[in-house]
Amino acid sequence: MPSTSDLASTLDHDQAVGRLRSSYERIPVGEPVRLAKRSSNLFRPRTELERPGLDVSGLTGVISVDAGARTAEVQGMCTYEDLVAATLPYGLTPMVVPQLKTITLGGAVTGLGIESSSFRAGLPHESVLELDILTGAGSLVTAQPSGEHADLFRTFPNSYGTLGYATRIKIELDRISPYVALRHVRLELDQLAPAIEQIVASGMYGDEPVHFVDGVAFSPAEAYLTLGRNSDAAVKTSDYTGQQIYYRSIQQRPTDFLTAHDYLWRWDTDWFWCSAAFGAQNPWVRRLWPRRWRRSDVFHKIVGFENRHQVAARINRRRGHPERERVVQDVEIPVDRLADFLRWFDLEVGMRPVWLCPLRLRGDTSWPLYPLEPGVTYVNVGFWGTVAIAAGAADGDVNRRIEAAVAEFGGHKSLYSDAYYDRDTFDRLYNVPALTEVKKRYDPDARLTGLYEKAVTRR
Repeated sequence: MPSTSDLASTLDHDQAVGRLRSSYERIPVGEPVRLAKRSSNLFRPRTELERPGLDVSGLTGVISVDAGARTAEVQGMCTYEDLVAATLPYGLTPMVVPQLKTITLGGAVTGLGIESSSFRAGLPHESVLELDILTGAGSLVTAQPSGEHADLFRTFPNSYGTLGYATRIKIELDRISPYVALRHVRLELDQLAPAIEQIVASGMYGDEPVHFVDGVAFSPAEAYLTLGRNSDAAVKTSDYTGQQIYYRSIQQRPTDFLTAHDYLWRWDTDWFWCSAAFGAQNPWVRRLWPRRWRRSDVFHKIVGFENRHQVAARINRRRGHPERERVVQDVEIPVDRLADFLRWFDLEVGMRPVWLCPLRLRGDTSWPLYPLEPGVTYVNVGFWGTVAIAAGAADGDVNRRIEAAVAEFGGHKSLYSDAYYDRDTFDRLYNVPALTEVKKRYDPDARLTGLYEKAVTRR
């Protein structure tokens, strides 16, 4: 029987959905339908809202957690930070917890979400049991793996809001121990794939179980896999929210212990390694930088300010430095091509370090807009920064070369950042014909922006 608090949460949720639908009805016919949401974890420019958008202000919480069934009902705009805070007291987490605290569950389900459990738990949308979606037609439908709206359920992942917005998502939860024991294993590039395949097949490395795995390539000569194991006890836990920096510890110590909470958010404090661009890794600056501001959303706001005002870019021009191209991407490469791709990337792009995270679909189900093959292990390669624009080159040239290389290596590129594909190539790679068929049913008047327009032309 639901508790009183669950009933109150359900009532609050129903009222929030009512406000959302009312805000939809107030948007004039012919005007685009968008969220009235200023924050984002996307890295492509966002068109500023000139008119009111959809009111999602009441859809940011957890409706209920069923610890016995290991499920949770969650509102679409709930951040993973708030979701984990609700589930961790039960020794539970979402099956996949993306690295940054302010990524929303709805955003991960309709876009990107990969983490160190993805080698066994797949992607966030694979743990969804059902979800309520406000469609482009203004209807609220409940989509499940089978039934009347199964087509919407299967096409929603990687649709990035082009089919609608999730208001309620019921997900599976996973068990997690109070601590995570870590091993940082240094490997040659050609040793990465065999080690990853062994872990995926057996869930073991050596004589110890592996519950989490990701890694970092600092250079072609220095790469690590970080193997995590659930643990009920810890000798001593590290704290990387203060003066110590997590990614540096990978090079400095072979083993480590973190609390479950700190493990889940180990990358957020320094935005992986990107906080260095703001001076936040300088020991003197770090002592003065308030701990509460050492988090990814603060750094993201600084980047947004720079994108709008070009302060650093103007200073660099005055100093005679070349213009810089933003290269912020996550790509999934088949594991057997990983070493070759990393060598190509280091030679042609030269950004270091890069993040490595194995992933594999949980079952034999394929997803129309997420063209990963069941039964194949991929490795997400993440790289985030800028490169100098060479003489005679243009902004975007490096990203275009990366897109071409990813295709040549049999990989897949996520769409949360800049994309440069021509229309025909994009439609083929991201199965836009399948999206178009479903969109005809749920957004017949094209109130929601198309996927190519969102991802490439930035409308």
